Amino acid sequence: MESFTFEAIGTLFEIGTDRPLGDAVEWTLLREAERFDWVWSRFRPDSLVAQMRAGTGRWDLPAESAALSELYARLYRVTKGAVNPWIGSSLERIGYGPGYELVPSGAPEPAPLWDADHVWEGTAVVLKYPAVLDIGAAGKGLLVDRFGAILADAGHDEFVIDGSGDILHAGAEPLRAALEHPYNADEAIGVIDVQGRSLCASAGNRRAWGDGFHHLLDARTGAPVRAVVAAWALADDAMTADALATALFVARGPDLVAEFAGPDGAPEWLQVFSDGHAEGSPAFLEGLFT
Repeated sequence: MESFTFEAIGTLFEIGTDRPLGDAVEWTLLREAERFDWVWSRFRPDSLVAQMRAGTGRWDLPAESAALSELYARLYRVTKGAVNPWIGSSLERIGYGPGYELVPSGAPEPAPLWDADHVWEGTAVVLKYPAVLDIGAAGKGLLVDRFGAILADAGHDEFVIDGSGDILHAGAEPLRAALEHPYNADEAIGVIDVQGRSLCASAGNRRAWGDGFHHLLDARTGAPVRAVVAAWALADDAMTADALATALFVARGPDLVAEFAGPDGAPEWLQVFSDGHAEGSPAFLEGLFT
C-alpha cells in the first residue's frame, strides 16, 4: 500500500492507498488542511476563530460549519450541556491555550451557555461578547472526512486515513485496529475490525499536564473528567465518531448512541473507567483482551 504522511492541525496524518496519490491530489489535501486550520484553529493568531476571541457581533463561517453546528446542538442537548463548543475559554483557563502554557490561570470555570450567551446556527455565529470557539470534539474527524471526500473524488475507493488515531476506512478488506491501553501506549486492551466506517478514540493521557489536568472537560464545570479514562466510537463518518468518542466521557453510552442511530443501527461504543471496568457495545466488548 502507498503511503502519504504529513502534519496538519498540530497532529500527524497518514494516508494509505492502493495506488499513488499523485502530486495534484497530495497538493489538494495539503491545501485543504491549511484552509481548515486557518478557519478553526484557536492556536494560531491569524485564524478566524482567533479573531472571534477579540470581537463581537456576527461572524460568517464556511459551509462545513452547518454540519458542525447541528452536531454540537445535538450533543449539547443529549449531554445536558456537558459538550459545548464554547469550551475554549475553559480550556485556556486551565492552561491549554495558544501558548501551551499548561499552567492554570485560576480555578476551572464553566463554558458560556449555548444560545443564551452566543448563537451558532448554520454558517453564522453571533457573539454577545468575545468568546473562544473550540471544535476539538469533532474537528479532527471532520477534517478526516474531508480528506476522504478528496480521495473519493480522485477515484480512490480503497484507502485508510489515520489522523493520529482517528481512522477512516474504505475498501473490501477490513482493517483490524488495536485499542490503545489508556495508561500504556505500547500496549493494547483489545482489537476491533473497521470496514467502510470510521473509528475514533479519546483519552485523557494524550494531552495531560500538571496535577491531573487534561483536555477532556465537562463544560458545565470546566473541570477535567475523572471517571472515564478512554473511549472509542465506530460510526459511518469520522466527524460523528470523533464527537461520540469525546461525548462518551460525559454521557452514558446507550443513551448517547441511541440519539445517533440510523437505518443500519446505532454507532458502536466503548468506555473504559478509572476503576478498570469497561462498558460498551458487543462489537467492542467481544474484542477486549481478558
